[in-house]
This record gives sequence, C-alpha cells and structure tokens, in this order.
Amino acid sequence: MRHHTPRTGSRPARSGTIAHDLGWAADLRFAVHCSVVLLVLLVGVDGAAGQLTGPRTLLWAGSAALLCAVLVPPRVRAGAGWMSCRGLLRERTVRTDRLVSVCWPDGVAQRVVFRDDEGHRVEVDPEVLLANPALWHRLDTDARCSARAGTLRSGTPALRRLSERVDSRHAQRVFALSGLE
Repeated sequence: MRHHTPRTGSRPARSGTIAHDLGWAADLRFAVHCSVVLLVLLVGVDGAAGQLTGPRTLLWAGSAALLCAVLVPPRVRAGAGWMSCRGLLRERTVRTDRLVSVCWPDGVAQRVVFRDDEGHRVEVDPEVLLANPALWHRLDTDARCSARAGTLRSGTPALRRLSERVDSRHAQRVFALSGLE
C-alpha cells in the first residue's frame, strides 16, 4: 500500500507504521449513502409529480453532491513525527515532533488545533483520536518529544485533558469487554 509523501523540504519522510482513522471508510460510505438516498427521493418525488426535467435532475444531483461534500469527514493519518488531515480539497500536515501549541477551545465545534514550529496547522475532531488508540499513541508519543525538546510552549493542559478522556474511554471498553461494568 502506497502513501502520499509531501514534497516539502523539512517534513519528515513517511516511513514505518502509519496510524489512521479506522472509522473513516464507514463515515465515507455513510456520506455517499445519504447523498444517494437524497438524490433518489428528490428525483422520485419530482418524477411522481410529473415535474422531472433535465435541468431539475442536474439540480438534484448537484444538491446530493453538495451533501456528500459536507458529510465526508477529513482523513486523519499519523506517522513518526507527523500528522496529516486530508479534506476534499487539500491536505494539511503538521510536525508532531516539533509542536509549538495544542489548543482545544470550548464550544460547539469541537476541534483540537495542532501547530508546529514551521507555522503549519492541523485541526482534528477529538473523537477521531478517542476512537483510534494507535493514532492517539502516535500523537502522544511525538507530543511528549516536543515537550522534552522545549518546542511545545502551550497546550499541555489540552493534551492532558485529551489523554484523560482517551484513558477513560479505553478503561470503559476494557470493563465492558470483561463484563465488569
């Protein structure tokens, strides 16, 4: 399996084990299914009403495509020293071994924002990290390296809060699997 390698000079090579969001494919399928259902419903209702024309079909297809674009989640991957988040239009990569800040603001749209010493920035839904232990482990290992190197100037409370949530969720899973709930 081949992985995309950015061609910018100071980014680490993407070799070794790459952790990724294990739920991404299912989320992608959900987005596509929702879009197809919307398209079928809109075309079906229009057809039943006798109003279906070529331009209206294109309008409904565009609406379904727009819904799919909104619902497709970004693809999060991480390897030794880097993490990337690929949206529909572009991929952003941050050096996790040279993090400068980690910010997890309170609010409706939960996103953890990672910034490196080159000015790159990646936003990740914390649920992705909570649901993927390998991804979290990779990020946590590199963030600790950043803290030891002194580049991580702000964000240790956010990382600690995230770590506590990950530990809590994994403990709940272990108790549930062992029947000790």
